[in-house]
Amino acid sequence: MNKQEAKARAAALVGQMTVEEKLSQLLYNAPAIERLGINEHNWWNEASHGVARSGMATVFPHAIALAATFDPELIGKVGETVSTEARAKYNNSVEKGDRDIFKGLTFWTPNINIFRDPRWGRGQETYGEDPYLTAVLGVEYIKGLQGDGEFLKSAACAKHFAVHSGPEALRHSFDAVADEHDLWETYLPAFEWAVKSGVAGVMGAYNRTNGEPCCASKRLMQEILMGQWQFDGYFTSDCWAIIDICKNHHYTDTMPEAAALALKTGCHLNCGDAYRELIDAYEMDLIEEADIDAAAIKLFEIRHLLGEFEEERPYKDIPFDMLDCEEHRQLNLEAARECMVLLKNDGLLPLDADKKHKIAVIGPNAMSTIALEGNYNGMASEYITLADGVRRVFNNSSIRVAKGANIWMDQKNYCNGFANMISEGIAYAENADVTVLCLGLDCTIEGEENGMKNEFFDGGDKLQLMLPKTQIDLAEAVCDACDNVIVVVLAGSAVELGDKVTSKARAIIHGWYPGAVGGLAAAELIAGKYSPSGKLPVTFYKGLDSLPEFTDYAMAGRTYRYFEGKPLYPFGYGLSYTSFDYSDVKLAGENDEEYEVAFAIENVGGMDGKEKVQIYAEYTDSRTATPLRQLCAVKSVSLQAGEKREVSMKINKYWLKAVLPDGTRTEPDGALSLWVGGHQPDPRSTELCGSEPIKLKIR
Repeated sequence: MNKQEAKARAAALVGQMTVEEKLSQLLYNAPAIERLGINEHNWWNEASHGVARSGMATVFPHAIALAATFDPELIGKVGETVSTEARAKYNNSVEKGDRDIFKGLTFWTPNINIFRDPRWGRGQETYGEDPYLTAVLGVEYIKGLQGDGEFLKSAACAKHFAVHSGPEALRHSFDAVADEHDLWETYLPAFEWAVKSGVAGVMGAYNRTNGEPCCASKRLMQEILMGQWQFDGYFTSDCWAIIDICKNHHYTDTMPEAAALALKTGCHLNCGDAYRELIDAYEMDLIEEADIDAAAIKLFEIRHLLGEFEEERPYKDIPFDMLDCEEHRQLNLEAARECMVLLKNDGLLPLDADKKHKIAVIGPNAMSTIALEGNYNGMASEYITLADGVRRVFNNSSIRVAKGANIWMDQKNYCNGFANMISEGIAYAENADVTVLCLGLDCTIEGEENGMKNEFFDGGDKLQLMLPKTQIDLAEAVCDACDNVIVVVLAGSAVELGDKVTSKARAIIHGWYPGAVGGLAAAELIAGKYSPSGKLPVTFYKGLDSLPEFTDYAMAGRTYRYFEGKPLYPFGYGLSYTSFDYSDVKLAGENDEEYEVAFAIENVGGMDGKEKVQIYAEYTDSRTATPLRQLCAVKSVSLQAGEKREVSMKINKYWLKAVLPDGTRTEPDGALSLWVGGHQPDPRSTELCGSEPIKLKIR
């Protein structure tokens, strides 16, 4: 069904409704209208990394972990798999007459906000700090979710529009101020690319941006989204965000005024109940019936595109047993393997699984399942924790597991719980050849407005990058007790281990929130069952002193693009068990929209592996600030040991444009070079990796 037909059918259906019936359909939990054959419909559904909050589904690595794969094609496959499971669940629910929340096909994902500050608890839901990587991965996930059939397989929704990235405690009242340069260079590109890819929906943010509430912003919604970009999908508020317009932003005096302002600005759907005030707004002449019609028609257009009103339901043959099936579990394991980032290895890894070792698995995340899940997750049919994975892979070894206490233990309870864990952990480590130390965070302390407040965390955000003191005490004691310590960190963001642990641990793996089978992927990495290929989608800073205030939304001094200090670990960094050599880099073609770069890549190590090729642009402009470097192309290349291959990659010139102070994207007036390799062309990456990408001067 094309959009024109869907729109016509939607208009005909809405034309038969009373004003009250139309208004009822603008709420996320729209009721049935039996006389017109309309079933109840709940728009609120989640699928950040698998169908969420509605029972069993494949639990893939969280979004930030998927970003660490640097593999757009893989992310597209994950999105396609999620939509398959969504249809399987939907088919079952519809057949049983269950149309409740989280049972539908309108998914409020992906989160394509920029993870600009490592303190933000919701950064785990994003694709990292870079606008290019966020855009390309977001587009592939959207395409996977929506499919390319006659009907939408499911409906994706890009969120949160726009300039939204913490602090969580202030999000209902905060005004995020961004100048035109940062707005158009950093905060808007991923949304522009999502819109141009055909995303069905866009969700507004809680906060204000440059003075206007994001769910009633004339600038963001009318001028940019629906004007410049010609967005033709539906716009929804974040949940209860329209209440904030009056109650917390004090932008209107009354709730009917807030609801009327949002509707007239272009917010078709309300997640929350503020639109119940629209009947009063209508009677007060704050809105017209034409405003109501426009919103209702748009929403029913989406429902028609999903095939809700067809005599034969699209995708009805997708069976329920597709949920977390073996095929999907294998894809999940592939994603988990590719998301693992090896930060340090002094030669201990890989550890031969065929030899008999005495292995201690210690730490608060050793047997944690919630640290596999992240947030906005479903429920897997089986979880493989870090301890489970080590047991499976090193099944010839003697393995002892110290489960330990929760990841957060305050000083009051320290002696009662964590001190005992340290004592037991030291004993295990002293008697082990190798210790796998499982540290990190989980959604109980890192996430969305979760109420956790102490010296380390504030409502889901971090107040510092160092792991909680109780974990550092454990880590330091274990490193003193055992010569061969492998640290595995599960967290949705950058964390610090401290100088002692970083220097004494022989290997450090950052596993993010790696999904239901993440423990197996980590253990396989330790054993060398595959060569790690994950790369950091965010910069790991050493402390917060070099960063601007969390509430400062200017990009100066932030992310790899504008941070001029020495990072702990750079964006795009990740070690491998093999080595790749680049040669013969050349410009192979050019047109008005793209450059094509060709090169040879050879696996010169002794192990098969995947290289995540990264191309960065360096350009200057006398009129404006430009990034130190800008990622502009990525590609996953698999090579057997000793194999050499010719590769070409296309670079959209969009990412090579200078953004002027007024927001205009234009050809830079200075030099332009491209760097081709497996990491950034920055001093810290070269220091850690021992190699430098190849420079190709364009002009």
